[in-house]
Amino acid sequence: MRRSADDRLFRLTTGAFAAMVLVIVVGIGIELTRQSMLSIQKFGWSFWTGRTWDPVAGEFGALPFIWGTLYSSLLALLLSAPIALGIAIFISELSPRFLRQPLAYLTDLLAAIPSIVYGLWGIFVLVPIVRKLELLTPEPLRRLPLFHGPPLGVGMGTAALILAVMVVPFSSSVAREILKNVPSAQREAAYALGATRWEAIKVAIGYGKTGIIGAIMLGLGRALGETMAVTMVIGNNPQVSLSLFTPQYTMAAVIANEFTEAADELYLHALIEIGLLLFVITIVVNLASRLLIWSTKKRAAELVVLASPATKEEIAA
Repeated sequence: MRRSADDRLFRLTTGAFAAMVLVIVVGIGIELTRQSMLSIQKFGWSFWTGRTWDPVAGEFGALPFIWGTLYSSLLALLLSAPIALGIAIFISELSPRFLRQPLAYLTDLLAAIPSIVYGLWGIFVLVPIVRKLELLTPEPLRRLPLFHGPPLGVGMGTAALILAVMVVPFSSSVAREILKNVPSAQREAAYALGATRWEAIKVAIGYGKTGIIGAIMLGLGRALGETMAVTMVIGNNPQVSLSLFTPQYTMAAVIANEFTEAADELYLHALIEIGLLLFVITIVVNLASRLLIWSTKKRAAELVVLASPATKEEIAA
């Protein structure tokens, strides 16, 4: 009896700790909504479609920041996803055993570097390199919207590059775990059918593709909320442009740069409303990625159960 009571108490205590996470997330959402209500009531949906950001005139449109956040994150995703997947495949499938753990540790170590350090590296190393590349861009290419703009070195392209470097350790770490969880029966079946090593790896990738997509989406969630490194290299100019050379702005960057200057109440509420949207987008992206990873692990567990001798006997009976 005493043991049963202790078990119930332990379950309730740990359940309360787990519920605290949900309460904190809901509380953050409610507080952000409450603190941005003045902006929501005055501008409505036009706040998200407006391009003018003029605190002096009291006109606030968040479209340049939404565009800059999504554009830089998607560009970083396009750059980082192949690299992260290549690292995960090499470490989990091709690397010699003595190199596997050090390589995994060094890759994960990139995630521990502070954002401000990435920003300093971007300013002193990446910006000069990008400026030289921009100057070497052929004139016919510079007429295209993607490469139009002044060769300043700071801009959307530089921000996407630095975001890609920061995203790689997150995506590769999760993708590596997904590939490790692929049942060995999948690879053995491929070899039994005469597949080469690369073809067996493709089978493993195909089996874990849902989880790998989830790993890439986790990287997207990391890129959406990045602040300091992007703020230091993107140029911080609120405009909507396809150009990789043009200085632009992100939601996190405008909050970091202007929050302390927001003396007017409407100005402050507009900045908090941008934070509310960023909060919602990040939650949705991370939730979707976690669901994809969970579904892959569930499929792997079901296959292992079906392959066990006891299960086979039960099915035969």
